[in-house]
Amino acid sequence: MAGHSQFKNIMFRKNRQDAQKSKLFSKLSREITVSAKQGLADPALNARLRAAIIAAKQQSMSKDVIERAIKKATGGDSENYEEVRYEGFGPGGIALIVEGLTDNRNRTAADVRSYFAKFGGAMGENGSVSFMFSRLGSLVYPISKGDADAMLELAIEAGAEEVVSDDERHEFLTKVEGYPDVRDALEAKLGPADSAKIVWKPQNTVAVSDDAGELLTKLLDALDDHDDVQNVYANYELSDALIEKLSAA
Repeated sequence: MAGHSQFKNIMFRKNRQDAQKSKLFSKLSREITVSAKQGLADPALNARLRAAIIAAKQQSMSKDVIERAIKKATGGDSENYEEVRYEGFGPGGIALIVEGLTDNRNRTAADVRSYFAKFGGAMGENGSVSFMFSRLGSLVYPISKGDADAMLELAIEAGAEEVVSDDERHEFLTKVEGYPDVRDALEAKLGPADSAKIVWKPQNTVAVSDDAGELLTKLLDALDDHDDVQNVYANYELSDALIEKLSAA
């Protein structure tokens, strides 16, 4: 899309999320605890836990903190977190999917609904926007693992649907039902991925005006900052000029 860069949008969002380190550590710890509680406490036998630990290590979470989060899953004082999902529209008609882990569904729903309303959006029913996204397995490796042609060959061998390469990374995408096999095949060739999880991938992105984009980033920041929110997916694309302006702020 002329004047826009999906890669710049991805990195802009990642940098803003990474800046909230204390909140991020809390979210990562919660995901580790829930993953260990729902499956086995051994990451070698629990794919979701292994992915959560990889994500934590990517943010320099210490081994002790990770181990405490795992032990918390088997302790008597472990909170009972529930997985929740919300859908709605943000400024500029942008579709959003919000995933969370909460010990109080009513509180979280009320907070998320208030954020949508405050920043010019509206929360809808589940299914109101998810049809605009594809549910896919995503495995991300650094660009240093090889060139795009080599990664394409690996994707075909592993049974992935496609691989998307840019200046920083290779992202392998696969159907949910084939995700475990593709993950294992890639790990055998490339080692553990920087990120390995099931995601909501927008089927198309929508360019928004700079005014709507500024309001949208405030909504995304508010959602990212909420303790119960784990992931936010959206089909927006900001202009390069707005990304530079917001990055400098």
